[in-house]
Amino acid sequence: MKLGVLQFFSWPGRRTELTTVFSRALERIETMDRSGYDAVWLAEHHFSDFSVCPSVHMVGTMAAARTTRLRIGTGVSLAPFYHPLRLAEEIALLDILSGGRVNWGAGRGFARVEFTAFGVPPDESSSRFREAVEIVLKAWTEERLNFSGKHFQFEDIEVLPKPLQRPHPPVWVAATSEQALEWAAARGHSVLMDPHASHGDIGRKRRFYDERMRSAGFALAGRDLPIARLVALAETAAKAEAVARSGAEWMVSSYFGAQHNPVGVTDPTGPGADPVRRYLDEVILHGTPDKVLDDILRLREEIGLDYLLAAPLSQQSFAMLTDEVLPRLP
Repeated sequence: MKLGVLQFFSWPGRRTELTTVFSRALERIETMDRSGYDAVWLAEHHFSDFSVCPSVHMVGTMAAARTTRLRIGTGVSLAPFYHPLRLAEEIALLDILSGGRVNWGAGRGFARVEFTAFGVPPDESSSRFREAVEIVLKAWTEERLNFSGKHFQFEDIEVLPKPLQRPHPPVWVAATSEQALEWAAARGHSVLMDPHASHGDIGRKRRFYDERMRSAGFALAGRDLPIARLVALAETAAKAEAVARSGAEWMVSSYFGAQHNPVGVTDPTGPGADPVRRYLDEVILHGTPDKVLDDILRLREEIGLDYLLAAPLSQQSFAMLTDEVLPRLP
């Protein structure tokens, strides 16, 4: 089993200096490099204190400079908001500067404020995202790029630099809906599974994706499929639940609230149900290190969890995950 960290840059309540948010994240990344984590996956968001990281590629360069073996993942590059040639160039440059350690994760975004501010119509998000992924891959693998699509046309462009990893860095796409999973599977793309769906939902999506991959003739063996889970650890179950509850309240108010007013994402909580309770019961791994380890091993059997992409909800949660859970994973 592999363990990575989905690194948010949350600024709840703006209670500390923003510089502290970044310095703590970089210190955490240095710890990860020494501790046996597979990768850090940097979360990109704009115009919100939900996570203040408008350039995962720039932060990725800082992470690469402070580490030697940790892979640097984008979790994700919000492809519709980039010119795809600039996106190809930036990731290729990061791959060179990191010594070939980039994991490229791409997504289409969900925060309505981002689409509005960048002037991208939400109903074009999927088509722009898919074109961008195709263009980036062609830019990396073809000597000169020719492309004609709905949004972009290029003729005889030499895109430089090319990535250090050949034929290109490994690629993941963020996929939540069955339509997105089907598109990814038809092209043989690995997927990143989101941190907001329930464990059972993730299991169903994983089985759907596996079936579509097999139908498309692609092998599943040896393919990393990170499943993102929010994680809260403490010395007692009660303390861990308090951390988890605080994190759930932040997620519900930010992710599904007015701050994001999400595009193409609906709160899966049933009518009359408590959305915070849903996070506590069905989404967040919380408890003592022994309890969380047991939950991870159970999910390994139930939903095929073999790459945990953990999003720690406190610094203590990260420390306990590093010191008391990671060394005991199979």
